[in-house]
Amino acid sequence: MSTEQRVSLEAVLRRSSIPAGSSVSEQRRLLRERASARPAPADVTVTPARLGGVPAAEITVDGIEPRHTVLYFHGGVYVLGDAFQSADLAAQIGRRAQARVISVDYRLAPEHPYPAAVDDALVAYQALLHDGTDPADIAFAGDSAGGGLAVATLVNARDHGLPLPAAAYVMSPYADLTLAGATMDTKRDLDPLLSPEALRARVPDYTAGHDPALALISPVFADLSGLPPLIIQAGTHEVLLDDAIRLARQAATADVAVTLDITPGVPHVFQAYAPILDEGAAALDRAGQLLSAHLASAARVTA
Repeated sequence: MSTEQRVSLEAVLRRSSIPAGSSVSEQRRLLRERASARPAPADVTVTPARLGGVPAAEITVDGIEPRHTVLYFHGGVYVLGDAFQSADLAAQIGRRAQARVISVDYRLAPEHPYPAAVDDALVAYQALLHDGTDPADIAFAGDSAGGGLAVATLVNARDHGLPLPAAAYVMSPYADLTLAGATMDTKRDLDPLLSPEALRARVPDYTAGHDPALALISPVFADLSGLPPLIIQAGTHEVLLDDAIRLARQAATADVAVTLDITPGVPHVFQAYAPILDEGAAALDRAGQLLSAHLASAARVTA
């Protein structure tokens, strides 16, 4: 793995970080500009779709005959991003899991605070099941807030009596909106992307008066019993590192099969930089192998 790659990436991220004090509309504009400068690879097709009335993006990779479906939840602290901006990273997962990916374009705060995102995610999953997709052929995935939403959707689906997918893969999950993780302080100088102040400014947009410790807002506090296997990845240069660690501990305590994969010296959602960061590609490879194994195992059980 290249120290030079990591140093170069961190410098770029620090130079281009979105100002914490800027408005939501300005942050969205900057994010759209950056996403448009990184188009999806030529062999990736992104098509508008809907799941139960919820907008989505269907992402396929040329040359791959999809055997499974990944339901993807994008990041953006519940106020930024969309299903199309996350298509490149989502496609990287689909490529490795031999799956089509459907990225959910859930409603964003502050216009649509909690529980809008949680409701949309559950409706999208229910629609996928209603359309005849076997839950054993489905995996959830998500990055940052989307990682937290993926786990919250597992909890919500379980509590609604729905059959659960084969596995979930979450990258740098934003799983505690109380911001109580120890690495909020210990990693703040190392994190080139996020800060406690930037996160704190956006929490009320989403929670809108609800307790941020609610299980479907901060799944690090949820009862995770009965969930399918979780694959949790994070880097050591991010303030959300402790969210990943505590989420894995909560899962293990609930007898959930969990893989906690921590990569040293890399930032938040480092997998998104796989084309220029060896550690990102390697982490996606590991997760893809695990996802494929969980999907194959679930398919055998339900056959």
